[in-house]
Amino acid sequence: MRLYSTLLMYIGRSYLKALLGATLIVSSLLFLFDIIEITRRTGSKSIGIDLVMEMALYRLPLSLQAAFPFVFMGGAVLIFWKFARSSELVVFRSIGMSVWRFLSPILVIVVVLGIANVTLFNPLASGLYSEFEQMEADLETSVNSPLAFDDGGLWLREKRDDGQVVMHAEQVRQVESALRMQGVTIFRLGLDGRFQERVDASAAGLEKGNLLLSDAVVTKPGRLGVHFNTLVEPSNLTLPKIRDSFSPPETVSFWDLPDFIRFFDAAGFSSHAHRLQWHALLASPLLLVAMVLMGAVFSLKPSQRSVNWLFRIVGAVAAGFGVFFFSKITFTLGLAETLPVSMAAWSPTLVTTFVALAILFHLEDG
Repeated sequence: MRLYSTLLMYIGRSYLKALLGATLIVSSLLFLFDIIEITRRTGSKSIGIDLVMEMALYRLPLSLQAAFPFVFMGGAVLIFWKFARSSELVVFRSIGMSVWRFLSPILVIVVVLGIANVTLFNPLASGLYSEFEQMEADLETSVNSPLAFDDGGLWLREKRDDGQVVMHAEQVRQVESALRMQGVTIFRLGLDGRFQERVDASAAGLEKGNLLLSDAVVTKPGRLGVHFNTLVEPSNLTLPKIRDSFSPPETVSFWDLPDFIRFFDAAGFSSHAHRLQWHALLASPLLLVAMVLMGAVFSLKPSQRSVNWLFRIVGAVAAGFGVFFFSKITFTLGLAETLPVSMAAWSPTLVTTFVALAILFHLEDG
């Protein structure tokens, strides 16, 4: 019993080392790609390499999170290859250790890290990506109308030829093809960034490229406010542009997604994509387990032949990409509402898990 405990701890430590190595390799590659991409997008801004690297660091955690299934699978293949090359796998099997006991410490680690990824790392990655988006907006490398939409209402910054406009609406609701807002405040800023005037309106509607303000008060520096029953404010804002300006569901923290879903439902916007992302995050720990099991499928039988292991690694990589494309297909069908949200989010994970388990049962007992 003591021998088994020592071996299980050794296997767990070895997997953690392999996982750390795979994470560092993938992180380095993603960081390099992000630097190249940011440099390309900001090439005309002549910004320093230190700012580019800072932006890449802010973006890296979210990119790494998307690559975690491959990272965890890669760590498993690395440790199985190490045990096979050193004949440790043969020793483990010779003392009667089944594949399930051999995998148990690895699976426990994967489950714990998977839960930590959803509850801790995902909020951190989302927060850092928000900082990246802010830096990107300041450099004017993204859209001209950065928009924030949450339970605090709608915030919009719109760039114009004579400066920029910042608008806040306490309540927002889509009514058919029109947008209705309550408690609207508009700040106009000049090209030099100085405040020019403020508009407060009890209600506003967005129709045909214009904001129709009701019960509006216009205030300028050093002057009393002027009241207007109705006021027309030209705007480049459109309803499709608002939908396109929403933060992608992948950039919203796991803990914030339920509030976003409730707010979108109350505002009349579709929350389908955010519901799908929430279910995908819930399924992600099991997906990591499924990827490790799939790695075990291609690494279970001990062999020291390099050619044999080359085919196994190629097979594992092909299986990983197969799962990736399958999940992308179901996710796309889920976004199109062709598949139910739960089926679109959970089917790749469950199918991969059951297939890997069936193959492992066959290899172990068949």
